[in-house]
Amino acid sequence: MKTLRILIGILIIGGLATGLWCWQQRSQSATAHRLVLYGNVDIRQVQLAFNDSERIVALHAQEGDHVQTGQLLATLDTRRFASGVADGEARVAAQRQIVARLEAGNRPQEIAKAKAEMEAARADFENAQLNYGRITNLVAQTVETPQRLDSARAALEVARARLAAAKETYDLMVLGPRQEDIAAAQATLRSLEAQLDLAQQNLANAKLDAPTNGVIENRLLELGDMASPQKPVFTLALDDPVWVRAYVPETDLGRIRLGLGATITTDSFPGKQYDGWIGYISPTAEFTPKSVETAEVRTKLVYQVRIFARNPQGELRLGMPAAVTIPLDQSGVTAAGPDVKHD
Repeated sequence: MKTLRILIGILIIGGLATGLWCWQQRSQSATAHRLVLYGNVDIRQVQLAFNDSERIVALHAQEGDHVQTGQLLATLDTRRFASGVADGEARVAAQRQIVARLEAGNRPQEIAKAKAEMEAARADFENAQLNYGRITNLVAQTVETPQRLDSARAALEVARARLAAAKETYDLMVLGPRQEDIAAAQATLRSLEAQLDLAQQNLANAKLDAPTNGVIENRLLELGDMASPQKPVFTLALDDPVWVRAYVPETDLGRIRLGLGATITTDSFPGKQYDGWIGYISPTAEFTPKSVETAEVRTKLVYQVRIFARNPQGELRLGMPAAVTIPLDQSGVTAAGPDVKHD
């Protein structure tokens, strides 16, 4: 009887050992084909500030608001910027008229007036010539004095100079403005247009728009505050893309690669799984001094990885703990990632 009991005990112990061995083999086999990591959900954040300094007159978003690209979030007092735009528009309009006048040349009426003045000067010159001839003859006959001849000669020279000046004026009227004057006026116009563009940009900068889709995390300034490029007004949380920041031991680093698919679970939504993929593997180790390179410590090196996730309902939030399961027996996966799009 005693021998029988011993035999039964040996059989029981053997059965337990066999079961434990089988369980360990299954566990090791499962571990060999998958990697489980633990981390937290992470997203990017943007500090939104105005590009100019002025008082805030309107705020259109609150904490927790979902905003879309281009949505108006806040507005500054625009009176100073609007005055700059009005002044610039007036200067540009005036300079455009100057350029148009120069490019169009002189009006026909102006040319006709210059021609008439030239003809009048010619008539005066011819009359002075005739008068000088008569005085010359009279002086020769001693009827007139030499002083009258000198006066007639001077009047003739004055008439000659007036005719030359009138002719030059007429020629200039026909030729029109110089190309150098037109080019200078056009350059001035371009300078004024650039100043107007800057004034219009300053006016546009009085509005703060959302650069992308996201959630307002913090509102840092209020109505009446003096805004500036150095003072953010909102903190915008970018909920796309979303990833889990986890750390893989150095011993498992060779088992993963970019693009491997993964499954993400959280305690907040038990039983729900989110599709994901490895989108980043840090090139440097963390938490271990670089000077320590012993065999014992090298196995404790960890590397940050980012597992990007699909989050169509927005359930994954910043800081949420998550578990990531990565099957290691995947095929057809490249470094570009699996054929999965994140919403």
